[in-house]
Amino acid sequence: MIAYDDIERKMVLKLVYYGPAMSGKTTNLLQLHEQLQRNGRGDLMVLDTRDDRTIFFDLLPFFLVAPSGLKIKVKVYTVPGQVKHDATRKAVLQRADGVAFIADSQNRERANNVNSFSNLEDNLALVGLDIDTLPLVVQYNKRDLPDIVSEEEIHNSWQSTGIPVFCASALKGWGVVETFRQLVALTYARLDSRFRLAERHGLDRDAFVAGLVRPRGPRPVSVDGEGRYE
Repeated sequence: MIAYDDIERKMVLKLVYYGPAMSGKTTNLLQLHEQLQRNGRGDLMVLDTRDDRTIFFDLLPFFLVAPSGLKIKVKVYTVPGQVKHDATRKAVLQRADGVAFIADSQNRERANNVNSFSNLEDNLALVGLDIDTLPLVVQYNKRDLPDIVSEEEIHNSWQSTGIPVFCASALKGWGVVETFRQLVALTYARLDSRFRLAERHGLDRDAFVAGLVRPRGPRPVSVDGEGRYE
């Protein structure tokens, strides 16, 4: 549900990180915010809820400007993972232009992953978004921990869906930018089909992705000073 103003030639996109509690959504955004070039993102904003929190930042403090003059801004959000904050999750999902689902790789979290993805499907339908057409990527986080689901099982589970799946350790700082880059690329494809970004605005996919995803190298951060995931 892209926010587009043809008169002001401005477009604002919203990308959302979704998943079960403590799967590493917040850690992903903290790492992403840290790993992107400083002149390519704004400050983190934290919206506290009881026992959980939602964070977001403007990927670009100003705009990515296409050759035609079209200005594009991207906002990146997380949702609270706990079930009791489902109303907040729905609110954050509204008008989302793309979603990254962050699954927990630990074997003990299998059921939570399934329930959370089912909740994502339900909430997308409730806010009027079609999961079959919405840009969507899946990340299996916490690959640095013991007793995790095998990559072969992950591949077998998701291959038939056609959804891109990434393995990552957000705490260690790898797989974070790759996940985000693919989400941005998928979002471009949807934008181009609707707004003809390449034809009308001279902005092809490579330039769009390169303009939004400008890493400065992995700089792992600790969320709470003790190396734990959020």
